[in-house]
Amino acid sequence: MTLLETRSAPRGRSRGLARRLRQLGLLGISQVGLTLIAFVTQVLLARSLDQAQFGAFMSVLSLMTLAGPVALFGIAEFWLQRFGREGPRAVRWVRPSIALVLACSGLQIAVMVTWALLDGGDQTLSGLRILLAPVILAQAGMALSVSVLQLRGAYGPLSVLQLVPHAGRLLVAVLTVVAGLSALAAATGYGLVAAVTVVLSAVVIAPFARGRGPLEGYPSGDMRPGRPPRLRHLLGGAAPFMLGSLFYLLGMNLGVVVSAEFLSARAAAVFAVPMTLLTAIYLLPRVVYQQYFLAKLHRWSRSDREAVLIAYRAGTVGMIALGLLIGVIVAVGGRYAIPLLFGAAYHESVPVMALLALAIPLRFGSASVASLLTSGGLLRKKVLYQGLGSVVFLGTLALAIPPFGVVGAALATVLSEAILLVLFWSSVKRNVVAEAPLPSWAEIRRRLTKG
Repeated sequence: MTLLETRSAPRGRSRGLARRLRQLGLLGISQVGLTLIAFVTQVLLARSLDQAQFGAFMSVLSLMTLAGPVALFGIAEFWLQRFGREGPRAVRWVRPSIALVLACSGLQIAVMVTWALLDGGDQTLSGLRILLAPVILAQAGMALSVSVLQLRGAYGPLSVLQLVPHAGRLLVAVLTVVAGLSALAAATGYGLVAAVTVVLSAVVIAPFARGRGPLEGYPSGDMRPGRPPRLRHLLGGAAPFMLGSLFYLLGMNLGVVVSAEFLSARAAAVFAVPMTLLTAIYLLPRVVYQQYFLAKLHRWSRSDREAVLIAYRAGTVGMIALGLLIGVIVAVGGRYAIPLLFGAAYHESVPVMALLALAIPLRFGSASVASLLTSGGLLRKKVLYQGLGSVVFLGTLALAIPPFGVVGAALATVLSEAILLVLFWSSVKRNVVAEAPLPSWAEIRRRLTKG
């Protein structure tokens, strides 16, 4: 190696590390913004609406969130998989996928509106279901847009785009406080924000659907679509991703919905407050693995065994350690922060938050190892484990809520997270790592600083 090559190698490694840190930094800044905006939005709504209205609003919003995976049908993650395996040829899946998402979203919205019109019970709940129905399509559009920008390596636009709907919701919350609006008025604002989100998503997706623009990791130039896939192949390939997303969101939203249905709207509000914070915190591992590493992991699983082993060792240790730190901060700080931010009426949420803090390191660890199942050809195993976790969650909710109320819902959440981590980790050690020697920390540092 010449002297020039010796000097240029460290510079190349430094540039490679700097690029990765810059990309993660953009997503990190976006994550911080999303977390703060989402949290402040819920604080403002909780303080401006009475507990019954806030509980009803959050239970319907949670229901729309649960409808999202069926509307999206796993297409966002499916795109990452297909482009990771096929490269630019995978553009042949895009248009049929978009048609499927539009059909599923339209069906979900029609079901929600019909349910609201036929429900002769609580008129507030019926109105909320109609006004918040556009959120279903907005969620699907945003998920597809994020996947497009991931595949292009456009992390700056991705970070900005994700902030738009949250900023819109914050504006609605501020208007709700200033003008003393009702839950129905706030839902109208959320519906308008959803409509704007759909338009912005269409602007991002349209060129991609026409096969235009570059893909990260491939030579520049327009993509050439091959023969369109059969519908059954599309459904079969995307369904596991849909089920995985549905099972994930069950753990995040079902507790609020069940609390509203079987306890009261006030109980749903008490449980929704700590779950709001938990949902914001859980965005961090999703940004790291769903928005930054997943497309790369799909490529590495086919061509770079060392990178997969590094992701297993460094990623899992790092995520659990970070989760433990955040969990301690949340458990201790929640005792003072919840009554201060949300008001004395939410003092009952404090012990629920302390208990739910146990789930944070469990979820962070699960996100790390589950990404290796998704990218390593073991997606169906991952979905099976998520299904088992959901069954445990549902069963524990049924057993724990009657005697313990919202504390029982928190217990069910922590137990299901622990079971998922054990299932994911054991499967990765058996099927992905197998008997392979793990890289040393020195080797990991060398790889991370490589250009």
